[in-house]
Amino acid sequence: MQILKPVGYVHLHVHSSYSLLEGALKIGDLVKAACADRQPALALTDTNNLFGALEFSEKAAGSGLQPIAGMQLSVAFEAPEAGAKLSAVHPHIVLLAKDETGYGHLLRLASRAYFDNEIGESPRVTAQALAECAGGLVALTGGMGGPVDTALRAGRTELALARLEALKTAFGEDGLYVEVQRHGLPDERMVEGELIRLADRHGLSLVATNEPYFAKPEDYEAHDALLAVAEGRLVSDDKRRRLTPRHAFKTRAEMAELFRDLPDALQATVEIAMRCACRARTRKPILPSFGAPSLTTPAQGTPEGAAQQALAAAATTAVAKEIAPDEAAELRRQAEEGLTERLRQHGPAEGLTEKDYRDRLEYEIRVITNMKFPGYFLIVSDFIKWAKEHDIPVGPGRGSGAGSLVAWSLLITDLDPIRFGLLFERFLNPERVSMPDFDIDFCVEGRERVIRYVQERYGEEQVGQIITFGTLLARGVLRDVGRVLEMPYGQVDKLTKLVPQNPANPVTLAQAIEGEPKLQSAIEEEPVVARLMSIAKKLEGLHRHASTHAAGVVIGDRPLEELVPLYRDPKTGMRVTQFNMKWVEQAGLVKFDFLGLKTLTVLRAATDLLKLRGIEVDLPSLPIDDERTYERLRKGETVGVFQVESAGMRKALVEMCADRFEDIIALVALYRPGPMANIPVYCERKLGRDAGNEKNWYPHEKLEPILAETFGIIVYQEQVMEVAKVLAGYSLGDADLLRRAMGKKIKAEMDAQRDRFVKGAVERGLDKAKANEIFDLLAKFADYGFNKSHAAAYALITYQTAYLKANYPVEFMAASMSLDIDNTDKLAELRQDAQRLGTKVEPPNVNRSGVTFEVHDGAIRYALAAIKGVGRAAVEAIVQARGDRPFRDLGDFARRLNPKLVNKRTLENLVAAGALDAIEPDRAKAFAAVEPMMRLAQGAAEAETVGMMDMFGGVAAAEVSLRIPPYEPWPMADRLKREYDAVGFFLSGHPLDEYGDLLQKLRVQTWAEFCRSVRAGSSTVGRVAASVLDRAERRTKTGNKLGIVTLSDQTGHFEAIIFSEGLSHYRDLLEPGAALVLQLQASTEGEDVRARIQTCEPLDQAASRHQKGMRIYLRDERPISSVQQRLQVRGEGEVSLILILDGGEREVEVKLGGKYQATPQIAGALRAVPGVVQVEVS
Repeated sequence: MQILKPVGYVHLHVHSSYSLLEGALKIGDLVKAACADRQPALALTDTNNLFGALEFSEKAAGSGLQPIAGMQLSVAFEAPEAGAKLSAVHPHIVLLAKDETGYGHLLRLASRAYFDNEIGESPRVTAQALAECAGGLVALTGGMGGPVDTALRAGRTELALARLEALKTAFGEDGLYVEVQRHGLPDERMVEGELIRLADRHGLSLVATNEPYFAKPEDYEAHDALLAVAEGRLVSDDKRRRLTPRHAFKTRAEMAELFRDLPDALQATVEIAMRCACRARTRKPILPSFGAPSLTTPAQGTPEGAAQQALAAAATTAVAKEIAPDEAAELRRQAEEGLTERLRQHGPAEGLTEKDYRDRLEYEIRVITNMKFPGYFLIVSDFIKWAKEHDIPVGPGRGSGAGSLVAWSLLITDLDPIRFGLLFERFLNPERVSMPDFDIDFCVEGRERVIRYVQERYGEEQVGQIITFGTLLARGVLRDVGRVLEMPYGQVDKLTKLVPQNPANPVTLAQAIEGEPKLQSAIEEEPVVARLMSIAKKLEGLHRHASTHAAGVVIGDRPLEELVPLYRDPKTGMRVTQFNMKWVEQAGLVKFDFLGLKTLTVLRAATDLLKLRGIEVDLPSLPIDDERTYERLRKGETVGVFQVESAGMRKALVEMCADRFEDIIALVALYRPGPMANIPVYCERKLGRDAGNEKNWYPHEKLEPILAETFGIIVYQEQVMEVAKVLAGYSLGDADLLRRAMGKKIKAEMDAQRDRFVKGAVERGLDKAKANEIFDLLAKFADYGFNKSHAAAYALITYQTAYLKANYPVEFMAASMSLDIDNTDKLAELRQDAQRLGTKVEPPNVNRSGVTFEVHDGAIRYALAAIKGVGRAAVEAIVQARGDRPFRDLGDFARRLNPKLVNKRTLENLVAAGALDAIEPDRAKAFAAVEPMMRLAQGAAEAETVGMMDMFGGVAAAEVSLRIPPYEPWPMADRLKREYDAVGFFLSGHPLDEYGDLLQKLRVQTWAEFCRSVRAGSSTVGRVAASVLDRAERRTKTGNKLGIVTLSDQTGHFEAIIFSEGLSHYRDLLEPGAALVLQLQASTEGEDVRARIQTCEPLDQAASRHQKGMRIYLRDERPISSVQQRLQVRGEGEVSLILILDGGEREVEVKLGGKYQATPQIAGALRAVPGVVQVEVS
C-alpha cells in the first residue's frame, strides 16, 4: 500500500468545547494538535456562536498558526414545500470571514441568531437575514447537517436544489463550496454522488472537511457520553444522536488518504484559507463619549418624572451620537466643585489644609487627563450620582479606587483618602498605563435599576452584561457520567463524596484520586468505576453551559454587535457579550462592575425602620468614634456585623481591644492566611505588652511615621510603596511597579528592582547591608500585604453595621432577619443573638405579622414569609386580605383567602408555625380544618366570580359554616416538632420545657449558664440538658471519625464535637429529636465556647431516677381507655400511678397496680387527651 506524503490541508469545520456539551476540544488542545501536524491554518466553527473566536485567534496566532474566524450557523430556510421527512432541527451552514466586512457580518449573524427569535427558541437566522450579511464571507454547505444534505437524505432533490440556488445567489459561485465529509456513515455515502453532481452542474467547487469534535479516536467513548449528558439520555439509548470515532481531529496525511480520489477538494481547503486572512483581533480600550450631563430621572409617578422619562427615551439613541463636551474640562469642573462640597461637610484631615487637598486634586486630574480617562471617571460618577439621587444605596468604595481624591470628590467613593493615608497610584499608576477599574457595590434590590438607567443613558444597543461559562467540575462530571452509564446512584454518590469540595480552588479528579486511597482501590478493583473515571477525566473542564456574569457591564461607543458578538440571557432577555470577562476586555470594551452587596440592603432596611420612629440616620456622616460601637466590637458581639461575624474575627476583636477605626481596617487586612500570624504581635504592641521595645518595631527610624499606625508591622501594600519612596527615592508610581514585581517573584525583575532600591537607599545614607535587609523584608510582606484602600472602604461598612447594631439593635436585627428570610440557619442565629441582647422576637401571627420582619413597641414581629413552604405571593395575599380588619376566626380567615395563591401546604405550615394561634390556639384543630378552609375559600371565590352577592354586598357562600372533622390532640412534643419543621427552630417553646423542675433536680445547666461559667474560668466541665437537632460525621486527617452534633436548649443552638471512641459508643443516642443529658468539656476562643461531649444519657432515663409517682386528674371515666393506650408498662418502671376521677361532690381516687414508666413526654401526651384535667409528676 502506498503511503501518501502529507499534502496541503486545512480544517475548516471544527468544534471546540464552546459548542456546549457537543465539542470536547479545548482551544489550547486544538491549537496544539494543528501545530503538531504542521498545519498552516485552522478555522473554528462552533455551533451558533463565536464564544471562543478571540481566544482562538490569539492562541493560534501566538503559536504561528493562521486562525480563521468562522461559525456553524443554523438557518431557517423558507422551503417552497413542507418536508414531512425533514428534521425539526434547522439545517446549518459554515461561514468563514474573508475580510473585516465578513467578520463584521459574522458578529451580526451570531447576535441575530439569538435576538431575532423568541426567548427559549433555538438560535437561528432566516435565509433573508443570511443573504443580507453574505458580503465578505465564504460559505460551506455544512456537511451532513447542512440544508442540501438533509434534503437529499429525505429524498427531496428539488428542495436540495432550491436551497443550493438560494445559497449560490447569496454568496456567488466563488463564495460557496459544496462540503463533502467521510466519517463512514451510510447517509454520507448515499448523498455524496449527488452532491458532486450538483456542484458540477452549478459550477461550484467541492471542499473536503472532517468536522472534528474530539482529539483522538480513543476519545470517542467519552465524547459519546457527553452527547448523552447533553440530551439527558442514556449511553445505551439507540434513539439519541451519535457520531463515530472518525470525528476525531485528523492529520493532513489521514485526510490525504481519505480523499485521495478528490485531490481538488483537499486543495480547496488551502485556497479558502488563503482567501480568509481576517481574524478576530484585540483592540485598545474603547470608551463611550460621556455626552451631556446626566439625564437624571425623578421618581416614577411625579409629573416631572414622566416628562423626563419620555425625554430620556427620546434621547436614548441620540446621546452616543452627540458631540461630547470637553471631558477634561467637565471632569475638572465636577471634581473641584465636589471637593468644595466635601470639605464644607467634613473639613480637611487633622494637620492639613485645604491647599493640601487642592494640590492632590490637581495632581490626580493631571494624571487622569494625560492618561485620557476623564470620560471613564465621569461615566462612573454619573450612574452613582443617579443611584444616590434615586435612593439606591451605594457602597463607600471597593478596591483601590477608594485611594482617589477625584473619586471622593465625584461621589464615586465615600472615604477621604488623605485622612486615611490611601494612595492614588495604587489605583491609577502614571508609570504603567492600564485602565482604571472601579468596582461598585449597590444594594441588591436597586442594582438592576441602575443598569437600566445606564441602558437608557447610552442606548440599549450599546450596553450589555458579560457572559460566563459553567464547567464540568470533578464532582459534577462524575454524577453526569455515572447517570448516563446507568450506574447505581448510591455507588456514584459514594464515589463523588470522596472528592473534596472546595469551590474556591476546585480539586481535579487526578488530584482526588492521588490523595484518596479508596478511589484508587475502587478503580483497581471495579472495571465499571475505572471506566467512569476514565471518561470523566476526559470530560472534566469542558464548558457545560453559558450564564451571565454577576457583576460585569460593558458600555460601547456604538452598538455592541459592531464590536463583539452578543448572546441573549434566556432569563432576563438582556444583551450579553459572547466573549467572557477576559476576552471582552481584550476586544476593547471597558468593563464596569455593578456588584450587589446584601449588607447595603440591610443598612437601608434598618434606616427605613428607624424612619418609622422619626429617627434619621445619615450613614455617610456617622462619627467614627462612637464608644458604644467599639464597646460591642471589643466584646466580640458581632453577629450580623459585616465581615467580622466569624469566631476568629470575634476573637481577634476581643484580643486587640478594638477602639479605633484603624483597628478595623487592620483586622480586615490581617485576617487572611499568612498575615494572620501577625495579629498576636499587633495586639501585644497595641496593648502595651511590648512597652520599652518600640525602637525595635521599625526596620529604620525613617519608617516610624509610615508604620506607627500598625505598630511597626507592614500590613498594607501602600506601606511597601511608601517605604520605597522614603528610603530609596522611588516615585509612588515606580513604587507600585516595585510592589507588582515583588508579587510576581520574577527573578530578573526582582534583581533589577533590588539594584535600584539598594542604590537609592545608599545614596540616602543607608548601609548597603541594611538596604538589602529591608528589601528582603518588603519582598516578604509584598506577598501578604493587603490593599489598604479596599480594607478601609469595607471597614467603613463594618463600622456602619456595628454602629446600628450597638445603637439601634431592634431595627438592625429585624433588617438583618428580613434579608436572610430564606436562610433558616441564619435566622436561628440572629434570633438567638436578639434574645441575648434582650430583644423580644414575637411568634408569627396572621393578625399582626407582615410579609417581612417588622418592629413594633421594641419587639421584632416574625415575618410570615420566613415560614418554610408558604411562598411570598401567598403571604402577600394574606396580608392584603387582612388589611385593617383582623381575622375573627378560621372561617373568616378562609373566606378572605385567595385559593389561587394560598394552597393546602401553605395553610398547614402556617398552622404548624403557630401563625394561626391568634384565631385558633388549638393547632391540632386548626390543622384538621385545613381542607375545610380550602373548600370554603374556593366556594367563596367562585361565588364572588359569578356575582352571587347578597343584599348587604356579601358573598352568599360566605355564610356557609366551617365544619371541622374529628381530630386527635397534639402532645406538646408533637406540636414543637411541627413548629421546628415549619420555622427552622423552636419559637413558642422548647421540648425541654416539659421537664420543668426535674432539670433542677438533675443539677444540669443551660447552655448559656455553662458558657458563662466557662468564660469566667470557674469551670471547663459541666452537665447540660439538650435536644439533638442534627449529627454529621467526617474523617480527621488521621483517618478517625469525628462527630459534629448540633444541639438546642431553651437558651439557643450550639455545636459540640465527639471523638471517634465516644461516637461509636453513643451514636445510637445522638439521633435528631433525642433529649439527652450531656457531660461537656469546653474551651474558649475569644467569646466563643468550644464543647466536646464526654458522655451522654437519655434525659428520660436520668429523670426517671427522680420520679416516684404520677397523679392523673380525669373529668370522668371516658378518657381512661385513651390514658391506658398512652401508658407504657415495663419491668424497669419505678413510678406508681393514681387516677383521680371527678365524682361530682367528691373525687374518686384509684391506685393502679404495678410500676410504670412515666416520662415527661408521656405526661405531655396524657395532658393532650380530652377529659384529662391535669397530670402531676412527683
